Amino acid sequence: MNPVRLLLVEDDAVSRGFLTLALQSMPATVVDVATNATQALSHSHDAPHALWLLDANLPDASGEELLGALRELRPDIPALCLTAEVLPERFDRLHAAGFVEVLQKPLTIAALHAAVRRALSGTGPVGRADAPVWDDAMALRALGGNAAAVQAMRGLFVAELPKQAEAIAHAIAADDIDGARAELHKLKASCGFVGSPRLLDAIHALFAAPDDPQCFKRFREQVVAAQSRS
Repeated sequence: MNPVRLLLVEDDAVSRGFLTLALQSMPATVVDVATNATQALSHSHDAPHALWLLDANLPDASGEELLGALRELRPDIPALCLTAEVLPERFDRLHAAGFVEVLQKPLTIAALHAAVRRALSGTGPVGRADAPVWDDAMALRALGGNAAAVQAMRGLFVAELPKQAEAIAHAIAADDIDGARAELHKLKASCGFVGSPRLLDAIHALFAAPDDPQCFKRFREQVVAAQSRS
């Protein structure tokens, strides 16, 4: 079996060590490692890669900037982004820059392997398999540790969710991509406040590919899941 060569760009030593070992444990995988954008571009000149895995925040470039520079050399290579950020706006920018999937750190080895396989095979993201429908810790962080506020916000969220989901569905059916993305953007912010990571993953995927039936199907499934477990 011919080896699959990957490029990992990560400036944090601990994250870099974990990710390198995790990727090297995949069959027939060779990993070139860089700690900044300059090294990454050098590696890209030296060897062809099947996939790039780029940290969103490097000392000499953002993930978006590095991806743009790499794409000038090889426009056909898929790229995954690694980030510890949770702001929906940053996820939007990373998807818009051309990353096929944005992975939130910390992540499990199984989740990393699955994302690499999806990127190499050309299939779309399916979200974090281990993400709960409701994440209390996520909601408490967003609402300053106020448990009563979390419950109140979730009640309002679930009450408004069917109307928002239908607005998104109607926009997609009418081929109004800008309208669909505008509604999805508003819903993403709400997911962060109430701690709904599985629905948030589905929204990110649909925002990146609003004409993908599988992404829309998963979005609808997670809307139902959020309503049934409220």
